[in-house]
Amino acid sequence: MKIHRLLALCVYLMAGSLAAQPKDLPNLFDARERIAKPDLTGLARLRFLTTVDFPPFNFIDQSGKLSGFHVDLVREICRELDIEAKCQIQAVTYAELLPALEEGQGEAIAAGIAVSPELRQRFGFSRPFMRLPARFAVNTKTAGAVSDPTGLKGKPVGVVSGTTHEVMFRAFFPKLEAKVFPDRDKMLAALQKGEIAAVFSDGMQLSFWVSGSTAAGCCSLIDGAYFSQRFLGEGLTIMNRKAEPALTQAIDHALLALSRSGRLDEIYLRYFPNGIY
Repeated sequence: MKIHRLLALCVYLMAGSLAAQPKDLPNLFDARERIAKPDLTGLARLRFLTTVDFPPFNFIDQSGKLSGFHVDLVREICRELDIEAKCQIQAVTYAELLPALEEGQGEAIAAGIAVSPELRQRFGFSRPFMRLPARFAVNTKTAGAVSDPTGLKGKPVGVVSGTTHEVMFRAFFPKLEAKVFPDRDKMLAALQKGEIAAVFSDGMQLSFWVSGSTAAGCCSLIDGAYFSQRFLGEGLTIMNRKAEPALTQAIDHALLALSRSGRLDEIYLRYFPNGIY
């Protein structure tokens, strides 16, 4: 799976109090587009499957309740489709998601499963409602007044060996110097100490890290959110059985409406108060 699950819930909770001025969620829907709402009167129930180990998307909160971006999004989808009484959301392990969907234990999955050609042969997918970018974080003392990647020329930029972000960095910024680290913790420790000027990695994780207590104010994100379907995938979607295209269309209809009304942005800012773009 391309979306890493390395972000600890405690980091997410601590970072929430340090809001900057986040940018809105990029609009992935054409304002002129129309997606018809299918007739769902024959739908007995709509059970969404998720996990508890992908904060801030799905996790168990301090009161013991299933919470997260996906959970709130599912509730808004059901409200938009006027089927709240038929909607349920339940958590299983990540390994159980696909078998549970195939065996009829649920009708859809909201858990950040990366879309692939192989999975598209077997399942249906909604339109992407969120893309996770790659970002640069800089040590504000070592990097100086750097506001964009051009200011990093001649300064080492940390990447984690063997990751898609390393490959993406080399493809997007061939004139910049890569400093390879065996894992993310060592890379961020080197950034904090000023041993490197910057790092290039997952924007979501970097956003929480620079705002958290571990970074201790050493670092900040610089302008630029970088997207690549080739390296980072299509984005976050809702997954369902391929034999149920009406459900896929209904979810797309709801996502389009949530995007237009601003409710999708509201959920995003609720769980990403510092923004990731």
